[in-house]
Amino acid sequence: MAQQILATTRRDFLGGAMGGIALGLAPGLIGSAQAADDFKIGLFYAQSGPASLFGPTQLASAQLAVDEVNKAGGIMGRQIKLFPTDAGGPPADTTKSAVRLLLEDKVDLLIGSHDSATREALVATIKSKVPYIYTPVYEGGECSYNTYVIADTPEQQIRPSVTWMMQERKARSFYLIGDDYVWPRKSNEHAKKYIADNGGKIVNEEYVPFGAPNKFEEAVTRIKSAKPDAVLITLVGADNVNFNRTFAGFGLDKEIARLSLLLEENTLKGIGADGSNNLFSCMSYYANAPGEANKKFKDAYFAKFGDKAPQLSIIGTDCYAGVNCAKALVEKAQGTNARALMTAANGLTFNSAAGPWTMYGQHVDKTMYIAGCKGTEFEIIKTIEHVKHGEACKAA
Repeated sequence: MAQQILATTRRDFLGGAMGGIALGLAPGLIGSAQAADDFKIGLFYAQSGPASLFGPTQLASAQLAVDEVNKAGGIMGRQIKLFPTDAGGPPADTTKSAVRLLLEDKVDLLIGSHDSATREALVATIKSKVPYIYTPVYEGGECSYNTYVIADTPEQQIRPSVTWMMQERKARSFYLIGDDYVWPRKSNEHAKKYIADNGGKIVNEEYVPFGAPNKFEEAVTRIKSAKPDAVLITLVGADNVNFNRTFAGFGLDKEIARLSLLLEENTLKGIGADGSNNLFSCMSYYANAPGEANKKFKDAYFAKFGDKAPQLSIIGTDCYAGVNCAKALVEKAQGTNARALMTAANGLTFNSAAGPWTMYGQHVDKTMYIAGCKGTEFEIIKTIEHVKHGEACKAA
C-alpha cells in the first residue's frame, strides 16, 4: 500500500478536473500514501435536491456495512473511514467535492449512489485514478476503466417488466414520461426497442426539467387525450411522487396502468395509497423480498437503528452492497492499483442485502422482482432468477 502520490498543484488539478481533462496522475496512485491508517471511502449520495428522500436510508445502509466490515477487520487490516458527500445538486458541484476528496482528504475509493448525469461528470473528473463503484438503477453502457457498476441494468429491469406488461397486462401502447437528463432518455431508448420487439407502439414521449416544481396537470391531460394502455415513468423522487398523485387525482389510474422504473418504498410512501392503484415496479430488491439474506440484513439494520431506522429501499441497500464490493475488490486485488482491480473484478463475489453477487464485465447478474402496489406496500408478483446484466464491457 506504500505508493507515492505524484506532485500536483491544487491549481493545476482543479483546472484539469473542472475542464474534463485527465488528471496528471498514474491510475491507482491517489490516496495511498497517507499518514493515517484508515481506508478512506468517499460516499456520494443525495443529501439535497429531488432525490433527497433517498438520503437517510443511503447513509444508514452504508454505515451498517462500514460497521460490519470494520468489526471483521476492515479492508486489508485498515478500518474504513466514511466521507459522506452530497451529490443531490448539479453535477458540477459534485465534481468540485470529488476534487476536494481526492486532494485534501486523499480518499482511497469512491462510491456513488446518484443520478447518471453526475456519474458521467465524476468519471470525467476522476479519470480512473481511484476505483469508483456506481450503485443505483441506471441506463447501461458504463464501461469506464476502474469503474464498477452494481446497478440494475435495462436488460435486467426494463426488458422483463415491459415484456410482462405487454404479455400479462395486454398493454400494446405506451406513453413515456421522464425527467430531462441522461437516465430517462437512454432508458427510454431501450424501452422503445423492447416495446417494438413485442409488437407495441409509443403514442408520445415527453420530458420535464429535473427537480422543477412540476405539478403535471398538463402532462396528465395529454396522457388522457392520448389514451395509452400504459405509462412508462422515468421520473425521480419528488417528481415521481407528484406525477402519480396527479395521475390518480385525474382518475386515470382506473383505466391506464403505470410502470415506474424508479419506484421503491420511499417514493411509494410519498405517493400514498390513493395514488398507487394499477402501479407497478421492477427491481432487484424490495424490503419485503423473500430469502434468508434479506432477513439477516434487516435484522442487523433494525438492531442498529431501531425504531428510528430510515425506510429501507433499493436506493440505500445499494450503498450497503457498494461498501461490501469495495472490501472484496480491494482485498482480492491486494491494493488499489487500477490494473489489479480491473483484473480482480472479473469473478468477484461480494455481499448485498439480497445475498451474494458475482461481478463480470464490470456488472452483476441478479434475481429480479416484478411488483404491484397494494396501498403503500409492494406485492411481489413475479420472481425472475439469474437475469444477465446484458452489458458489453470488455475485460481489462
